[in-house]
Amino acid sequence: MMSRAVTGHAASIGISGALSHVLGDLIAHQFDWRVAFASAGATAAIAWLTVALAVPGRPPPARPAGPAPALFDFRPVLRNRSALAYSLAYCVHTLEMNALRGWGVAFLAFVAASTGMAGELLSPTVVITVLGLLGTMMSVVGNEASIRFGRRKLVAAAMGLSILIAAVIGFVGSTGYWIAAVLLVVYGMIIWLDSSSLTAGAAGAADPARRGATLAVHSMLGYAGGFVGPLAIGWTLDAAGGMSPMAWGLAFAVIAVLMALALVAFIAIRPRDLEGDAA
Repeated sequence: MMSRAVTGHAASIGISGALSHVLGDLIAHQFDWRVAFASAGATAAIAWLTVALAVPGRPPPARPAGPAPALFDFRPVLRNRSALAYSLAYCVHTLEMNALRGWGVAFLAFVAASTGMAGELLSPTVVITVLGLLGTMMSVVGNEASIRFGRRKLVAAAMGLSILIAAVIGFVGSTGYWIAAVLLVVYGMIIWLDSSSLTAGAAGAADPARRGATLAVHSMLGYAGGFVGPLAIGWTLDAAGGMSPMAWGLAFAVIAVLMALALVAFIAIRPRDLEGDAA
């Protein structure tokens, strides 16, 4: 149930993240790009009010006998090899996901401009929105597959497939808009496939007494990777002389190399499957 609850949490992020692209585009066209940013701020205010007013309160649990654990002592969390393996994989997973989120629209716009395509039925923002919604569905499917076939197998398979797609998407996708759109959607679905499985793996492998600290480390690593991902694409494009088919190919290839390193580390650590997952 914890694994599925984490999947529901991840699905809410995926749906809202997907809709943000098309809603931002719509608001900017109907009003102004400043209004689009103001709307994003308004949604944060709504989220704050929701937590403040709707989330039920709960008294803190009784502290166990003995000395209190040291504040910000994450050493026991880092010694949990299974949880750490899922968190390290999540770091590069989020790097890859945010690289695609941050640069997917720009890549499609470049392909459309460089190949002379205009007025397509599916604009870049719509393609990325479809990608995010299908990716969210794949996140749910991936977690169910983890329960049925084994979490470690599912995660390793998803990482391997994403490496293959990332290695070619920039080179092949630059040849045509619809090729790029299809490849991006397939790539996004593969990226999202192990999203819930990784977070559920870290939560489930954690010491119950340190689950909060484990998820704190997990989130920190994930969002650190998410910060670096878009920068890695941008730096590579700049180093290659600006946007071109070769530059885009190299930019996505850098992501493929980083994911390959993460896969090697994940396989080497060999995290355990969760209780309830297929052996």
